[in-house]
Amino acid sequence: MENSKETNPLGYEKLPVLLRKFAVPSIIAMLVSSLYNIVDQIFIGQGVGYLGNAATNVAYPLVTICLAIALLIGIGSASRFSLYLGAGKQDKAAGVAGNSICLMVLCGIVYTAVILIFLRPLLRAFGATDEVMPYAVSYTSITAIGMPFLIITNIMSNMIRADGSPNYSMVCMLIGAVINTILDPVFIFIFDMGVAGAAWATIIGQFVSCIFALRYAFHFKHISLRRKHIHLSIHESIQTATLGMSSSLNQVAITLVQIVLNNSLTYYGALSVYGKDIPLAACGIVMKTNAILLAIVIGISQGTQPIVGFNYGAQQYDRVRKIYRLAILCNLIISFIGWGLFQFFPRQILSIFGTGDAQYFEFSIRFMRIFLFMAFLNGVQVISSNFFSAIGKPLKGLLLSMTRQVFFLIPLILLLPRIMGGIDGVLFSGPIADLVAFIVTSIFILNEMHTIKELDNRKKANL
Repeated sequence: MENSKETNPLGYEKLPVLLRKFAVPSIIAMLVSSLYNIVDQIFIGQGVGYLGNAATNVAYPLVTICLAIALLIGIGSASRFSLYLGAGKQDKAAGVAGNSICLMVLCGIVYTAVILIFLRPLLRAFGATDEVMPYAVSYTSITAIGMPFLIITNIMSNMIRADGSPNYSMVCMLIGAVINTILDPVFIFIFDMGVAGAAWATIIGQFVSCIFALRYAFHFKHISLRRKHIHLSIHESIQTATLGMSSSLNQVAITLVQIVLNNSLTYYGALSVYGKDIPLAACGIVMKTNAILLAIVIGISQGTQPIVGFNYGAQQYDRVRKIYRLAILCNLIISFIGWGLFQFFPRQILSIFGTGDAQYFEFSIRFMRIFLFMAFLNGVQVISSNFFSAIGKPLKGLLLSMTRQVFFLIPLILLLPRIMGGIDGVLFSGPIADLVAFIVTSIFILNEMHTIKELDNRKKANL
């Protein structure tokens, strides 16, 4: 373990330097991942209209489920990989990497099959109206083919980052997004392919990213991945899933929120002057805009994970506490900037995604300002739940990941419209859930920091 601390920069490099080295590429990679949907939304809004945007919103839960699978395996594998490297157990780290490769291929194929078999019932459950359904089927039947590529790329990116190559991880994501951005206008405007063109541009970019990510399997820096390591183990898979569960269920919770939100907005929208389709389209744009801010926060969290995991495994507890505090500080600064844009420039942001009538902009602006009023607090929960997974305490991470979405937001979405008499209750559910989740997270993390400080004092007393 001492040798591991001395040879791996995660154990001795200055923490601000490490966070910059790991978090910046992770942020760029997460932003790029978000851009797949954002770019589609922009070009579809300009080339097809708000019904096309509503279709991508209806399809979006399938993407979040895909990311939930990738996080279950990717975060879990990366956390175990980092803990084993910190403890000087390279062969066990190689076993984790080999098992994750087998698992991600299997999950990608199965997930695509499920989508294609149950496509229309899924889209209907996610809130597709009769007007939106043709666009949603056209878009989703194509993007489903790219789900295995998206799963493999995201899992390998986490492993690559844990191996100390965050820049390569970033390039894997970036190259696909560049291809998608180039092909989107070509397919939508030049070839007049509509939402189908955006879908084909997406999966072509995902395929190229996947090839680059898989190439790294032969070039790990801190392990030697051999044929004996590449096999599927039920025991290894369970251990990996245990540590990745909190991040994964957070994505599943986002999916549940999206489904409940879509259906609530269409129901209460039909009872309002806005109708069913305007709230559905507005929600998709607002949520994906917020996803840009969350992408930065998740990038900070993922960049922190290998540093936290390695140093916790190496029993360098003071470094663990310091890197968490530094990550939270960076998150709060960025989140306040994002919050300011949401509150003071909503129309300018919404206009990027296409045009609409006066009612469309009226509702969209109110939705963005109210629903995201406490968005600057969300990053604390994201970073904290991932922190618990990184130190090998998945149960606490799991509980925190469920607080905002499942315990607070979904019940509020269902209850507040009844209390407030309509669609405004859906809007106000967001900031209330954000505030309560922040309070709960703060209690959890303050207790854990006290525990880690005691471990550090015990270790120093035994030296």
